Amino acid sequence: MQPKDFTPWYVSPQSKCQLSDFDTEPPSKGLPSGSQLEEQLVELGEKLNKLQSTLHAAKTRGLLVVFQGMDTAGKDGVIRSVFTHISPLGVRAEAFGVPTELETRHDFLWCIHAKAPARGEMVIFNRSHYEDVLVTRVRGWIDEKTCQKRYDNILHFESLLQDAGISVLKCYLHISKSEQKKRLQARLDDPRKHWKLQPSDFDDRALWPQFTQAYEAALSATSTPESPWYVVPADNKSYRDIFVAGLIVQTLENMKLKTPQPAFDLSKVQLV
Repeated sequence: MQPKDFTPWYVSPQSKCQLSDFDTEPPSKGLPSGSQLEEQLVELGEKLNKLQSTLHAAKTRGLLVVFQGMDTAGKDGVIRSVFTHISPLGVRAEAFGVPTELETRHDFLWCIHAKAPARGEMVIFNRSHYEDVLVTRVRGWIDEKTCQKRYDNILHFESLLQDAGISVLKCYLHISKSEQKKRLQARLDDPRKHWKLQPSDFDDRALWPQFTQAYEAALSATSTPESPWYVVPADNKSYRDIFVAGLIVQTLENMKLKTPQPAFDLSKVQLV
């Protein structure tokens, strides 16, 4: 059941976002079976592939897709699932971890801007510049005044991308604390997934209310009509994936992309 209207999950600009107002589960009424959801994802993947090919060919617009969420919300999974059917040409995924010593000596957007998309590219951020108003705020590494300044910096940065023809789509993968517990336990039970676990996964879980408040403040301050935030139900992985795929398809369709005209007169070409 792919949403056609994403407005209910849109964080309205200048509104106070309350994550408790958004469900982490998909709408229960009429939810298709797993196989039907998979068919929808394949269909959306084909549309996404065609749109991305046009984006790459035209080189008049670009798209930055930002994924944020609590640990285990599915940032890796949604990237792997949604972009499976897309040609890697013109698509990049960038992950952001603990800043390096060099990065800490620059402004917090220095390494972000270097990885932003060019026209003709679609770039996916697995975590992003928003970590610098989330983790840093919850851990007390920045004060309220600095955080507010960074919101302004982020808005200006995303506005600069828009001016250059780069659309920004931001997805908060909304997972419940109970579902996170299940996923963390599954990783603990599977030796093949132990590499994914970090001490911070468990430390951050103990700070769930503080991270929720930090996310609510960040989404409230930085969702704009040009660079919107959407709260994606993420407890059901299949529904999460078709939701995100549909949202990206809609965003690309709204760009009104056109395949460029040939660079020379093809009518004069004669194959021998």
